[in-house]
Amino acid sequence: MNTSTLHKTSLNDWHRQHGGRMVEFAGWEMPIQYSTITEEHHAVRRQCGLFDISHMGRLEIRGAQAVEFLNSLVTIDVSRLAENRIRYALATNTNGGIHDDILVYRQADGFLVVVNASNRDKIVEVWSSALSQFPEAVLEDRTLQTSMIAVQGPEAAGIVSNEFPGVEELKYYRCQSIIEQGSEVVVSRTGYTGEDGFEIIGSHEFISACWQRLFSHHQQTLLPCGLGCRDTLRLEAGMPLYGHELSEQIDPLTAGLDFAVNLEKSDFAGRDALNQIQETGPKLTRVGLELDGRRIAREGAAILDSTGDSVGEVTSGTFSPTLEKSIAMGYVPANLAETGTTVAIDIRGKSCPAHVVTIPFYRKGKA
Repeated sequence: MNTSTLHKTSLNDWHRQHGGRMVEFAGWEMPIQYSTITEEHHAVRRQCGLFDISHMGRLEIRGAQAVEFLNSLVTIDVSRLAENRIRYALATNTNGGIHDDILVYRQADGFLVVVNASNRDKIVEVWSSALSQFPEAVLEDRTLQTSMIAVQGPEAAGIVSNEFPGVEELKYYRCQSIIEQGSEVVVSRTGYTGEDGFEIIGSHEFISACWQRLFSHHQQTLLPCGLGCRDTLRLEAGMPLYGHELSEQIDPLTAGLDFAVNLEKSDFAGRDALNQIQETGPKLTRVGLELDGRRIAREGAAILDSTGDSVGEVTSGTFSPTLEKSIAMGYVPANLAETGTTVAIDIRGKSCPAHVVTIPFYRKGKA
C-alpha cells in the first residue's frame, strides 16, 4: 500500500496507535478492524461501536437555485424536505442507473449531501458540469476540510448525549447544527448498521478531540470499529452497497428503492427511463437469500433455478455473526423473488441449496 498517495483522516495516528489494521479504501487509508470483525460486529449489536467515516464525501449546496439544482439530479423532491430533515435518495444517470446512493440534509441555508467515498469525484464532476444551467447555485466539496464519525448501537443515544446534551431527543433521520468552539458541528441520527446511531461532522480539531473524549469516557461500552464490520452489519440490515447491489447499470426500481423515487416531480436525470421501467416492471428483483449450512456465497456466485440454470448472481454474501447463518443478497427474475422460493448457489462448482427470505435479515432488537 503506497500510503503517500492516499488521503488520511484526522484520526489516522490514533488508529495506528490503537492497533487499527490499515487498508486502502476508495483513495483513503482506513482501519478495516482493530480486534476482529466478529467482535466489533457484536459490540455494535449489543452495546456500541465508534467509527471513523471521514472518507465519506460531504458536499454543500447553497444559493438561490440550490433547490432547483439538486432537484434536477436526484430522485426525491428536495423542495419538500423541511429544515433539519434528512432523506435517502439516489443520484441517477440519464438511463436511470445509479451514480450513487446519498443522504440529503436540509439545512437553514441550503443542503449538505453525504456521498460514498468511491463516488465522490464522479459526483463532483457530474454535478459541477450541471451548474452552468443554475448560475445562482453553488456546490462546494467540504470533504477534506471536515471530519465525520459515527456512534452506532443500542447505547448510542446515552453515549452521544453526554457530549451533546439533549441530542437523545433528536428523531430518526433528523439533524441539528451546533456551534462548538466557534465553528459549526452537525449532529445527525441515521445509521448504516440496522441499529440506532448518530453521526457527527465538524472541524478536524473538534472531531479528533470528540473521538478521544468518547473513547476515554465510555471504554466499557464503546468499541472502536473498522470498515469490516460495517459491511457485515449493513448486510444483516438488508442495506444495498454501491458497487455491489447498486451501480450505473442498476436502477432504483430494480434495486427495490421505490420509496426514494418521486416520478411526479419536475424532470430529473433518468426520469423518463425510470417511468418506462415502472410501466413495464423491472426484469430483476433484489432478494435476500439464506443458505443451508455454513458455506458463504461470495459476490458473483451464480444463483441457479430448480433446473440448474443460472438466473442471477450474488451481489453480497457473508456468514451472519448475529443470526449464525449464511446470508446473501442478489438479483433474480420476478417469478423467483417470492419469499420461500428454493434456489441454489454455485459455490466453487458445488450447488448449495438456498431459499429466498424477507429482507432485512435482522431487525433492531430482534436477533
